[in-house]
Amino acid sequence: MRPIRVLVVEDSIVFRELLVQNLNRDPAIQVVATAKDPFEARDAILAYKPDVMTLDVELPRMSGIEFLRKLMPQYPLPVVVISSLSDKVFDALNAGAVDFVAKPSVSNRMQLEDFIRNELLVKIKIASTAKISNIKKVVMAQEQQQLSVKGKNLLVAIGASTGGTEAIFSVVKEYGTDIPGIVVVQHMPPGFTAMYAKRLNDQCRIQVKEAQTGDRVMPGHMLIAPGGDMHMQLVKVNGGYQVEIKKGPKVNGHCPSVDVLFDSVARSAGSNALGIILTGMGGDGAKGLLAMRRAGARTIGQDESTCVVYGMPKVAYDLGAVEYQEKLTDIPGRTYALLNKM
Repeated sequence: MRPIRVLVVEDSIVFRELLVQNLNRDPAIQVVATAKDPFEARDAILAYKPDVMTLDVELPRMSGIEFLRKLMPQYPLPVVVISSLSDKVFDALNAGAVDFVAKPSVSNRMQLEDFIRNELLVKIKIASTAKISNIKKVVMAQEQQQLSVKGKNLLVAIGASTGGTEAIFSVVKEYGTDIPGIVVVQHMPPGFTAMYAKRLNDQCRIQVKEAQTGDRVMPGHMLIAPGGDMHMQLVKVNGGYQVEIKKGPKVNGHCPSVDVLFDSVARSAGSNALGIILTGMGGDGAKGLLAMRRAGARTIGQDESTCVVYGMPKVAYDLGAVEYQEKLTDIPGRTYALLNKM
């Protein structure tokens, strides 16, 4: 099996060389070219035809985001963005990047090498399997659904990973303010979840925030688990629901973990919950979704044809956790149809 051919686009010569040296140590990776700006990158893409490109957001002559917007319609390519803590990363994902990693401090060489080996390498390998045709938005404006069953203590739980930032947006932007409270785990580095929540809050009808312990789950509101070293769990309090954010070890390689959230939803909400599992690598959330279904919850999984990475939904489907498998475009409608029967 031939190695994954990688193009590294980075203007810092020191960081660029560190990337090349450490990526090439993995026998599954071959850095075929480097570029310090988008113009060099364009020429390298044509000459070397890489399988994956790593891309810094801040580049000379043209920003990485502008480059992505010009590149993807002409030459679709899996791209992993390397970004400092900035909401520009979500513009990059919107422009077609598969995933991103948070750029560490350049001053600590050991930290940099650990980041490359344990984070960037994993993202590159996942990106090499991504379906680029599914990265662009596939959801068109739909007729606004209406919730006919009101007054019940219902909630929606969503889990996603690679490709999930855009998939979640595509789904929740179709929800109206009558939707039951939503709790979400999207695998993301610390710091970025608050920016992602604000971005969704500005673009959706529902209110969105990064979750804190004690936040109530309320209709028309969505709580996103903070990235980092903490898990989010649902608890029942005084007849309603709220969330607890607690430190804990990684589960399925992730913190926060979708399984941890879904398991708590199964325990606390049972048949009053609806679970949705979206695009992502691995199996996080599959067992939790099965626990939800066994507790009486309704469940939806994104189908293979619209997933960027058909990992998490596939594992869930194979376990029997998915009651309805839907295209991304059909998940909002299915959500309302199921809620109206609960």
